Amino acid sequence: MRKEHITLEVQDLLKQYAAHPQVAALNTLLKSETSRNIFLKGLNGSGAAMTIASLFSKRRGSYVCVLNDLEEAGYFYHDLVQLTGGDGIYFFPSAYRRAIKYGHVDPANEILRTEVLSTLQDPDIPFVIVTYPDALAEKVISREVLKENTLKISVGEKLDNMFVSDVLDEYGFEQVDYVYEPGQYALRGSILDVFSFSYEFPYRIDFFGNEVETIRSFDVETQLSKEKLDSIYIVPEMTRGNRTNSSLLDSLPPATLLAFKDLAWVKERIGSIWNEEPVVGDEDSFADAEQMRAKLVTGEDFLHAALGFRRLHFGARPTGTADATLTFATEVQPIYHKNFDLVSESFHKYIEDGYTLYILSDVEKQAARIRAIFEDRGDDLPFTSVNKTIHEGFADETLRICLFTDHQLFDRFHKFNLKSDKARSGKLSLSLKELNQFTTGDYIVHIDHGVGQFGGLVRTEVNGKMQEAIKLIYQNNDIIFVSIHSLHKLSKYKGKDSGEPPKLSKLGTGAWEKMKERTKSKVKDIARDLILLYSKRKQEKGFAYSPDSFMQHELEASFIYEDTPDQMKATADVKTDMENDRPMDRLICGDVGFGKTEVAIRAAFKAVADNKQVAVLVPTTVLAFQHYQTFSERLKDFPCRIEYISRARTAKDIKEILKDLKEGQVNIIIGTHRIVGKDVKFKDLGLLIIDEEQKFGVSVKEKLRQLKANVDTLTMTATPIPRTLQFSLMGARDLSSITTPPPNRYPVQTEVERFNPDIIREAINFEMSRNGQVFFINNRIQNIYEMEALVRREVPDARIAVGHGQMEPEKLEKIILDFVNYEYDVLIATSIVESGIDVPNANTIIINNAQQFGLSDLHQLRGRVGRSNRKAFCYLLSPPLSSLTQEARRRLQAIENFSELGSGIHIAMQDLDIRGAGNMLGAEQSGFIADLGYETYQKILEEAVDELKAEEFADLYSDATEKRPDTGSEYVRETYIESDLELMFPPTYIPNDSERVSLYRELDKMEEERDILAFTERLKDRFGKVPKEGKELIRIVRLRRMAKQLGMEKVVLKKGQMNIFLVANPDSPYYQSEAFDKLLGFIQKHPRECNLREQNGKRSIVIKNVPTVEAACGYMEEIEKVPAL
Repeated sequence: MRKEHITLEVQDLLKQYAAHPQVAALNTLLKSETSRNIFLKGLNGSGAAMTIASLFSKRRGSYVCVLNDLEEAGYFYHDLVQLTGGDGIYFFPSAYRRAIKYGHVDPANEILRTEVLSTLQDPDIPFVIVTYPDALAEKVISREVLKENTLKISVGEKLDNMFVSDVLDEYGFEQVDYVYEPGQYALRGSILDVFSFSYEFPYRIDFFGNEVETIRSFDVETQLSKEKLDSIYIVPEMTRGNRTNSSLLDSLPPATLLAFKDLAWVKERIGSIWNEEPVVGDEDSFADAEQMRAKLVTGEDFLHAALGFRRLHFGARPTGTADATLTFATEVQPIYHKNFDLVSESFHKYIEDGYTLYILSDVEKQAARIRAIFEDRGDDLPFTSVNKTIHEGFADETLRICLFTDHQLFDRFHKFNLKSDKARSGKLSLSLKELNQFTTGDYIVHIDHGVGQFGGLVRTEVNGKMQEAIKLIYQNNDIIFVSIHSLHKLSKYKGKDSGEPPKLSKLGTGAWEKMKERTKSKVKDIARDLILLYSKRKQEKGFAYSPDSFMQHELEASFIYEDTPDQMKATADVKTDMENDRPMDRLICGDVGFGKTEVAIRAAFKAVADNKQVAVLVPTTVLAFQHYQTFSERLKDFPCRIEYISRARTAKDIKEILKDLKEGQVNIIIGTHRIVGKDVKFKDLGLLIIDEEQKFGVSVKEKLRQLKANVDTLTMTATPIPRTLQFSLMGARDLSSITTPPPNRYPVQTEVERFNPDIIREAINFEMSRNGQVFFINNRIQNIYEMEALVRREVPDARIAVGHGQMEPEKLEKIILDFVNYEYDVLIATSIVESGIDVPNANTIIINNAQQFGLSDLHQLRGRVGRSNRKAFCYLLSPPLSSLTQEARRRLQAIENFSELGSGIHIAMQDLDIRGAGNMLGAEQSGFIADLGYETYQKILEEAVDELKAEEFADLYSDATEKRPDTGSEYVRETYIESDLELMFPPTYIPNDSERVSLYRELDKMEEERDILAFTERLKDRFGKVPKEGKELIRIVRLRRMAKQLGMEKVVLKKGQMNIFLVANPDSPYYQSEAFDKLLGFIQKHPRECNLREQNGKRSIVIKNVPTVEAACGYMEEIEKVPAL
């Protein structure tokens, strides 16, 4: 009988801890004023955080916790937030991006600092501030000055928006169309958006006349509201100029308790920051030490100020003499290194001693996994799972409880989150938005007319009413105006990255149509092969694997990263395929480092568990060796023999391995195309894994086909295949796509710097001092050897290798392999590193002339480092930012602000989409993509696959088509709408043309009613009440959807009547359908208003008295409701 497992809320756990006798004693001590210097002895793991959290939840009050460095402070802050829910917990970081001596201010950190100071204005508010010496060393603005510079706004206050905007101008805020970064504000009608330096989200203030009606915070990326607020403080940027003149301690309420891990070290560290020399790199740096010191306090001053407060020490020893010592009996969670025999033994011992076991994890699935492992082992180990985790587990002897964390049980990296990441997202969302917005001069593809140039939004008059249209310019300056109801036919031209502009199409020659047809027939050929292959595999019989064993559970739980949802789904899909008796043929796509290999390892182990052999095919020797290492590392505790063959191994070795393979002694064999050679014989091959499929030639693929007729096959590729292609190929291949990065990867710290030998030297020396390796990317082969000379001069003891694409492949491969094996410290290379090699020991990458790379390339290159659990660095070297184009500058800033892996995935998507499509469908396709532009190509591909499914392979897909009800929508591909009504968003409502075009496009692509409603809500939220011409425009989308369901080809609303055009071909099955019957029924009901016409074989119906879109929608609904004849 299984016991019901309930998960304990972390708050309940905290309540238990708050009842600790020593916590109670501490509480009593703090009530009496006698002890000023208390030492808490014996707190281990996250014990100190538990104690502070218990105190804070018990007696509120004000605390400042000082840890030794950013990392410790980050984890401590994260623990407090996890334990208390985060109200009143603040993080106080340094205002600089790396260290003050470089002088690069980080606006996101400034927000966190100002937020703390803003909170301190209210003397009675309870708080816990977590900080570290580097942050305390920097002076802050005094309380008085801050008060003078704070604008408080409350709901219901009498204020007019012009007054507020004047005050903001005075404070140095910049007026923009849309707010993305701190220090900006925007005015639109009755709405004022402002991004204060005191809060991580910008505010949206809605005025009614001259009264503040509502205040809400909103999200930078979506520009949509988050929560309502009653009153807010608006604070300008305070670090500019010399306003900072006091220490943080001067602003604290006198009763504040300072908690130190090591006060002596804090004083020393603050002193050493004071003594550093500034590094002069660019316009942001300090000119000399004097200028830098104006912003700092000395160690002595700090200590003097600190001694004025009551102090708590929770480190190894108190600083000064403690006048009270409380001893805790805690011990750190033992290190088990994933060895479950040890875990079991140790847990049993704790349970015998009367301890209660708690296992803390943020992911519910982990607790279940641990239970499953214990059950499979036959261990009866009762434990309670807790829904939030802390950084370091510990056992408390007094309370007899063990608080153990799952990430330590499995040796995983645990990451803390600071709020500042939110504030950084503005830069990126802005650059993403700009990538997709239409700006004048952009190349635009119109699906019916071809490639033209965007000539802006134009207002035209139709029968006396104003309308907006988009102007496109074609060859010979021919012009087309596109109504805002057909924007779904436009897409931004995205071709190859070579930067050559596409040729403008010529109107009226039919060349564009011919090109579309040619592409379609080519695409059909490719798709046809894929579908045939797929249907053939559907009929084969393969081996059905048995369900997971306990060893499988153990292997999966010991993965050092948390599984992402995509990864779980991919793993589950692969296993289902394997347990099925049809041979698997699955493709897994995902960016580099997103855990595809892990899925492959799990699948391979599942096959081995059923005594089948596994072959892993990889494109290069380096990868063969890497996979060999990865597989061996993950499977080292399991009974399983892994070998690899490639050019790098001797003939004798290979012969030996092949013999064992034939006898079935080798379970997993990894290798280059050598594996498909004639002399390779398997005893019982059950699974074939192909990595980076797009890199193999045709001959290898043919040989594979013979190998794998009924063997389960798993293919992996790092080129993400675009979503839209996935849908169209759904019927031809089983796909799993992994798009989310692992959540607890270390973020890569990214810096944009001037090219400066000092910076290069410092970066390389730091990396070598921790025995790491460095990539140095220099994209020009001409001066790559000069760079080598420079690095040799700056860092004489470094072992340097140079690699570029013009070397012989063997030589290059050897260099890379040696680099992987740590024969070199620095690899100077052109961007060849992006192709799949993984060097876990390389955690610094320096990219020279970074402004010449596209966003996705930078993202790909940066993804090379930060793959193990050490902090990684990425330096982007460029000329002075002022000399770059705006676009290049934006790119660099966007990538600098996003240290997270995977945040760039959106950026990269576009360029990668193009590569992905090319690889998926063969090389000649990329030529078409260049001619047609990517999105148009996609539309054609979709049409081609649909046609194949409907015509040639109708029987294969017949089960899918029967379920659809009969509507008119299968008789028309799309419905056109024309009108002479005033339909638009007026510029007074939505300023900025590009934003209007984006919204028009978004609206025009919609079909579902709920999307339309959500869109309307978003508009209200961002711009206020929707004006009537805007509402009418939104109704057009509804009208189009209903008209399409009724099988109408075109609807014209002009001169107060509605003209409906029907399917042109008189023999179309439409005229026998239910949709047409409804239409006839409607005409019979309203003979007065309706007129049937036929002109040059086109049938149309005219309905009188339709003055608005609203009225037109009403008629459509009525037709829809007519009972069929």
